[in-house]
Amino acid sequence: MTLSPPSRIVFIGAGNMARAIISGLLKQGIPANSITACEPSLEKLQDLAELGLDVSTNNVESAAKADLLILAVKPQVMKSVCTPLHAAVQARHPIIMSVAAGLRLEAFERWLGPDLAMVRCMPNTPSLIGKGASGLFANSQVQPAQKQMVEQVMAATGLALWVNSEDELDAVTAVSGSGPAYYFLMMEAMIKAGKALGLSEENAKALTLHTALGAAEMATSSDVSPAELRRRVTSPKGTTEQAVLSFQDHQFEQIVGQAMHACHRRAKELAVELGNN
Repeated sequence: MTLSPPSRIVFIGAGNMARAIISGLLKQGIPANSITACEPSLEKLQDLAELGLDVSTNNVESAAKADLLILAVKPQVMKSVCTPLHAAVQARHPIIMSVAAGLRLEAFERWLGPDLAMVRCMPNTPSLIGKGASGLFANSQVQPAQKQMVEQVMAATGLALWVNSEDELDAVTAVSGSGPAYYFLMMEAMIKAGKALGLSEENAKALTLHTALGAAEMATSSDVSPAELRRRVTSPKGTTEQAVLSFQDHQFEQIVGQAMHACHRRAKELAVELGNN
């Protein structure tokens, strides 16, 4: 992959999500020496340096040469990280992308200054294995070529979709950002039930995980909806039907909806709490 336009990508923060993006970029053929990773300690960057990345403990100097500046630190420390970058980014005007949950673009405008091309990204943890799903929102300063570059970068970790409003990212959080935990919870419950039915933990786990993998691959590769796939495997008066009816009797869809609404509400609350920092 060649980024359009050719660019220097600078990561402020080199934790798990930054490393997931870096790994995806390297696998796509982006030259390691076009990527800079910043952390307070060079020791934490040693493995990235061995891959050929430019590494630094100086955020300001690194930001001053960025074409795409990716802010990948925890939301609670973002203000203290961003404030010293103000002059550098106002002079350079890179694209700025945050992968921190909860922080709205208006907070970055206060800390970094006005008239900057900014993108918020809501990734999820399967990005760590290249199977992620990310929602993206760009402000009005982001030009089409810049959007293309951001999309190319995030597509290296999986699916990358643009949304039309920043508020939609709270819905993205509820669906895909927090979504992996919902499936892990379902897996936990199925493994536990499998053991209660007489399977060994090893077999219950293997059957559950491979069933989840197979179902996901069927759903993503099929030309019909998940609802239709479910109908096709639910024979009248069969075993699957009894399980589905039990789920429905216990308000399964309502439980899922309530959980996702609770996640959505908390995403909005966090935006207020973190933005007031």
